[in-house]
Amino acid sequence: MQTLKDVNFCRYEVKKSIFIAFAAPINEFDVLHTKLKTEHHKAAHIVWACRVLNKYNQIAENGSDDGEPKGTSAQPILNVLIGAEFINVCVLVVRYFGGIKLGTGGLVRAYGTAAKMVLDEAKAYLYEQKEEFIFSCKYAFVPRAEHFLQKLGIEFKDRVFESNEVIWRLQLTAHQKEELTNFLTQF
Repeated sequence: MQTLKDVNFCRYEVKKSIFIAFAAPINEFDVLHTKLKTEHHKAAHIVWACRVLNKYNQIAENGSDDGEPKGTSAQPILNVLIGAEFINVCVLVVRYFGGIKLGTGGLVRAYGTAAKMVLDEAKAYLYEQKEEFIFSCKYAFVPRAEHFLQKLGIEFKDRVFESNEVIWRLQLTAHQKEELTNFLTQF
């Protein structure tokens, strides 16, 4: 499976209808969707689809046709996400109607093509599942722990400073967990 780190976009035109496709990490969805509604308030439709790995390790899929005929817009986008094995990614497509009806087959092709184009242009990377890892350490050990986590490329935003120790809550891949466990056993 693969995923994205950044928001990407592309433009596609079919029979005077303009399709502007955006691909983004799922954590950007709400902000991006709101922004697109504001910036493209004259657009006929803002269609979207997403695939997310939920807390039960299941893939959840969702989408909205936003007024387009059922199954002609969100489903083709979702099919592209499934075919390319993207996870924790959303694709939003803004459509400006050009005055010529595309028909159901034309809509399916147009939305599918727009989604494929934006995902092809995006810089995808291999998705690695992460799990929560919690550990604590004395204050004297904090600089060493910070240095080691930075060396592994682990962000350590969630820390609780208690009276005599620091409690760390991290999201780690299996490899990072193994490396950190080996490091912590030294102390």
